[in-house]
Amino acid sequence: MSIQTLLSAALAKRQAFLHQAAMAQTDCFRVFHGTVEGVNGLNIDRYGHAWLVQSFHQTLTEDELREIDTVLSQTAALPIIYNDRSLGHSRVLNALSPELQAFADAEQVMLENGIKFTSKLRHEGQDPLLFLDMRIGREYVRAHSQDKTVLNLFSYTCGIGTAAAMGGATRVMNVDFSSFALAAGNTNAALNQVAGVCEFVQSDAFPALRQLAGLAVGGRRKQKLPHYPKLAATQFDLVFLDPPRYAKSAFGIVDLINDYQGLFKPALLATKVGGTIVACNNVAKVDRQDWFASLVRCVEKQGRRVTSHQWLDPHEDFPSFDDNHPLKIVALTLH
Repeated sequence: MSIQTLLSAALAKRQAFLHQAAMAQTDCFRVFHGTVEGVNGLNIDRYGHAWLVQSFHQTLTEDELREIDTVLSQTAALPIIYNDRSLGHSRVLNALSPELQAFADAEQVMLENGIKFTSKLRHEGQDPLLFLDMRIGREYVRAHSQDKTVLNLFSYTCGIGTAAAMGGATRVMNVDFSSFALAAGNTNAALNQVAGVCEFVQSDAFPALRQLAGLAVGGRRKQKLPHYPKLAATQFDLVFLDPPRYAKSAFGIVDLINDYQGLFKPALLATKVGGTIVACNNVAKVDRQDWFASLVRCVEKQGRRVTSHQWLDPHEDFPSFDDNHPLKIVALTLH
């Protein structure tokens, strides 16, 4: 089946969603989730005033791009930026026309539920500046942040933190190692006039989290510890934990398959009694119920208990096989 036919079918399925998005002041969402909708590794998104087409397995041909253009232009006549990321390192391979390159390099602003987010379709990093499948997480945090203190770990461009501030949080601490990502987060806070409650801590997550949890900062064997900012032990009303699949530093190893507890334990220690920790795991092969059971065990080992929980499933613009989405998000209220 052609890309044109498959994309048309995906858009037809989303008509009610697209109407709801417009009513909710949202102009960033997925219109084609290729892994589920027929072309593995092809994603097509609306990012504000542009369409973003990304291919992760195979370079699109000129004919395929024309087919995509034909369908998208009927929905909204916007510039189409194609990022070919089909090599293993996922860097953008293809050149654009000078006009489109200038547009892709320029800062734009998009809307999600009326919140403004900075957008740049090509930049020094690899991924777009807002992960669209995390919309449900930002909605949850916004709805549960009134008069709360919020810790946003692995914050990237601070979408969660901005949503918390817009939801009435009294303090939001965003922690990320990337100065580039935190600069974008600062822009997001400023765009929404909530910079006054947002903090931006550039740090490896391990020392930041262990200090906040009141634990000693250690490192991997024979690794010299680099400088890290000093933080006072603090508990928050709401903690959001969204680590990458795998990362290694002198302070420790992030491994969502084999050692989620290495991060989850200090994160729950930094969560107040009666507070909520939102845990995320984006590895498809991690079983949802097994992972959840491991989180509950970790809580109980600390002499605490889960009093309630809520699963947060991505919206319908991110369809999944058998409702088993790779991104798993659960909000745990702790005693």
